[in-house]
Amino acid sequence: MTERRREGNTALYVPPGAKASYRLSAAKILLLVLLLFSILVGIAGGFVYWNLSDLPAIRSLEEYPHIESSLVYSYDGGILAEFYMERRTFIPHYKIPERVKKAFIAIEDVRFYAHPGVDFIGLLRALYQDIRTRSITQGGSTITQQLAKMLFLTPERSMKRKIKEMALSIQIEKHYTKDEIIGLYLNQAYFGTRAYGIEAAAQTYFDKSINELTIGEAALLASLPKAPSLYSPFKNPERAKERRSAVLTDMLNYKFISRAEYEKAEQEALPTAPHFRKYEAPYYIEMLRHDLESKYNNELYTAGYRAYSTIDSRMQQAAEEAVAKGIASLEKRVAHGVQAALIAMDIPTGEIRAMVGGTDFWKNQFNRATQALRQPGSAFKPFVYLTAIKNGMTASDQILDGPISFKGARPGQLWTPKNYDGKYHGMVTLKTAIAKSFNAATVRLADRLGIEAIIDTAQDLGIRSKLQPYLPLALGASDVTLMEMVSAYHTFATGEYAKPLLYAKILNREGVLLEEHRPETTQLLSAADVQEMKILLHAVVEEGTAQRAKELKRTLYGKTGTTNDFTDAWFIGFDDQLVVGVWVGRDDHTPLGKKETGASAALPIWIEFMKTAPPQIQ
Repeated sequence: MTERRREGNTALYVPPGAKASYRLSAAKILLLVLLLFSILVGIAGGFVYWNLSDLPAIRSLEEYPHIESSLVYSYDGGILAEFYMERRTFIPHYKIPERVKKAFIAIEDVRFYAHPGVDFIGLLRALYQDIRTRSITQGGSTITQQLAKMLFLTPERSMKRKIKEMALSIQIEKHYTKDEIIGLYLNQAYFGTRAYGIEAAAQTYFDKSINELTIGEAALLASLPKAPSLYSPFKNPERAKERRSAVLTDMLNYKFISRAEYEKAEQEALPTAPHFRKYEAPYYIEMLRHDLESKYNNELYTAGYRAYSTIDSRMQQAAEEAVAKGIASLEKRVAHGVQAALIAMDIPTGEIRAMVGGTDFWKNQFNRATQALRQPGSAFKPFVYLTAIKNGMTASDQILDGPISFKGARPGQLWTPKNYDGKYHGMVTLKTAIAKSFNAATVRLADRLGIEAIIDTAQDLGIRSKLQPYLPLALGASDVTLMEMVSAYHTFATGEYAKPLLYAKILNREGVLLEEHRPETTQLLSAADVQEMKILLHAVVEEGTAQRAKELKRTLYGKTGTTNDFTDAWFIGFDDQLVVGVWVGRDDHTPLGKKETGASAALPIWIEFMKTAPPQIQ
């Protein structure tokens, strides 16, 4: 029998067995759909697995090598300098003020504390806006996603990167608290003007730490990471103000601030110029930088080290002001272009408390305190007199100050040392000879002692420059550095050679001690020898070429130095706390000016420093 089916008013003819065949076809279709769905799921799963298979371990955040500036601290606790490739100072999340966090949350990710790392509601809203405007204007990335991108991913725009970013964000949220996450983000973000991280941004834009930021300042910083150059207040102040206003409006709408706070913040002026840190004690800092870079390489600029220097910032300021004042006064008498250097060393420890290597580091970085080799003139004479004392003489012993000649450099030539005033004074004590700086008496004494013995004395006291083994050396005819001379005069003051110390210790960012320097001293002179030297050097101040220093009205010791043609002027002296050396001259070795001696050109700077330098911190 055949079977007929009626569809409406139409009769359909169905052959025998066709019903079963029809059902079989439907089953096959369903099976095909399921198979196709499985294939699609497999492909999608494979795609996701392929994209996520090389994700970094989230726990590596704990070992993430944050790039951080290294800081140099002064002896009295201030910051002298900052070494960096990316200016950054890491701030723990619990030290970041709430007003700062809320400014960023308002403009970047208002649902930050509610979503699991990816804001799906925000993504849908962004997608809707993009469809409505027929353009990609809404990003939808959360703060956590931005952190994941900054730390682990490249800036490429691709579906693969976006999937990784979302997966990483969810993982980050599982392992870290919200406050830890926003803290990492704020320390990592780039704010333009070479400022990396919120603390560096606060310093660069406002010259203050983040805990001092106002609401308006926090809002400006929150406006920058999206496009630092576009919203820079230094390049585009109008756009910067509009963007800041948008941040403040969001903060008001989300009830993060009151209406009064909003209105006050809107009235705040924008910064007009960045605050780049200029070195304090720049000549010293540059020398320290070279020293530390040779030990720590690029880590000096990235690892967040803390260097504790020996420089007292108050003394450093007094030194710079004394040099500036002294050179200004001198250049009223002579042609411009005079340079000067000053070093102050702590007598008990050998630590360098102040260093000036020239009149303007930002024009010329050559450090005349440590690099310039100059003739010390009569400032070298104490080495001759110390050699005499070590050979049993005393300050009251006598030497002839009279004409004397020696073979010169060429056959038939004679060298006859003469005194500054052209006169000779007969038999004089060693005390008078050094106080009045008699050249003839000093050379006669050096000839008696032997020039090699004098070189040995100078080298024992720290003179490392090559000294010429000829009698003019007694009058300071061989080049030395100011640092060498100050170190040697420290021995005159104490009997001990003290290695000059530039810094006390270096710590890493976790506070672990990397190196430490303690005073290193070697006893060279007996107490009796020191006492004799003090008699001689005190006489220079009391009755000799440095009498001007008596205005300080305390016990002082020292020696002036002047070279031929008034090319170099020196004074090196000490009290019971500091030994201080001053050099004045010209870089091209031309004369300072007629009769510009150590007493008239260098000593006034020394006196000014000793007059204004504050007492040391004990």
